[in-house]
Amino acid sequence: MTKQEFLRELEEVLEADASSINGDETLAELGSWDSLAVMTFIAMVDEKFGVTLAASKLADAKSVGDLIALLEDKISG
Repeated sequence: MTKQEFLRELEEVLEADASSINGDETLAELGSWDSLAVMTFIAMVDEKFGVTLAASKLADAKSVGDLIALLEDKISG
């Protein structure tokens, strides 16, 4: 999956407008990043990547870039 595809998937998880997330945002800026979004994100990562994220690593994520970094070996470009 490319970075752009990942961002589009994240927009779906967050029910954000198309092309509204570019990867530079902090999670605090994304008003819809809440506990439900976190659970949906975990499910999406499991489904699309076959990866189970450690809760501690996800809790440490402060930006969209941090989320990408958690999956760096699965996301290209």
